[in-house]
Amino acid sequence: MIPRTIEELATALDRQDYFAGEDLIVAIHLSLQLGRPLFLEGEAGVGKTEAAKALAAIAGEPLIRLQCYEGLDVSQALYEWDYARQMMEIRLLEARGEGPRAQARDVMSREFLIARPLLQAIEASRDGHRAVLLIDELDRADEEFEAFLLELLSDFQVSIPEIGTIEAETSPIVVITSNRTREIHDALKRRCIYHWIDYPSPSLEAAIVTRKVPAIEAALAESLTRAMERLRDMQLFKPPGVAETLDWARSINLLHHGRLTPELADRTLGVVLKYKDDIDAVRSAGVEALVG
Repeated sequence: MIPRTIEELATALDRQDYFAGEDLIVAIHLSLQLGRPLFLEGEAGVGKTEAAKALAAIAGEPLIRLQCYEGLDVSQALYEWDYARQMMEIRLLEARGEGPRAQARDVMSREFLIARPLLQAIEASRDGHRAVLLIDELDRADEEFEAFLLELLSDFQVSIPEIGTIEAETSPIVVITSNRTREIHDALKRRCIYHWIDYPSPSLEAAIVTRKVPAIEAALAESLTRAMERLRDMQLFKPPGVAETLDWARSINLLHHGRLTPELADRTLGVVLKYKDDIDAVRSAGVEALVG
């Protein structure tokens, strides 16, 4: 059930253990009520994808995810024919002595079409259902695919020459994310409700940690989030996100340490930093500075 008010939405997100600021809650609410895609930008690990997962859980619908990458084309995102099944059907028809017209009629039907995420979302948005479609990391896809997506988001329908037009009865719930490795065209952004998700404040991140890692002590959660704030201020190549904070909390709990020490921080830097240059930079600056 889609919440109808901002208050109901805030409560529903909290029940899904998703911590959203007031501005993000308003953006999500407007997206749901206006039927417009929600465009979320921000650094990796700030909760863009998790927002889509939370919305799917709230709506009671499966999350349909399209992971974008360089070279993604329409057939991989929309649909393709199941050529193996078509050939098998043709052989069966030939064995039964049926002619070419029967073959064309039988194998070029919806039954032999493989729906990819975009078509899955269109077909699932019927009979009172609104599919939740996550188009993840759109900035990794080529501009040609972005142009196709712009057209699809206008009317949520697709024309298949052999079958006809397939359209959604209601607009799906669409969440588009970008890590801003390149700029997304203004024409697409104009069709969306836009929101930038920043890193949470240390106090909010500590609340996230204590909710997601119940076994952790509050004092340790606070020291971890203060250390993460200092790491993000160091102009690293890849600053750690909230996901890395949670991994760090779980790792320290696993090692049975109740507090963050310089020695422990040094030994576990690989949990939160994924590039050698970043680790070297932190060690050169002094790991002790993280635990002050």
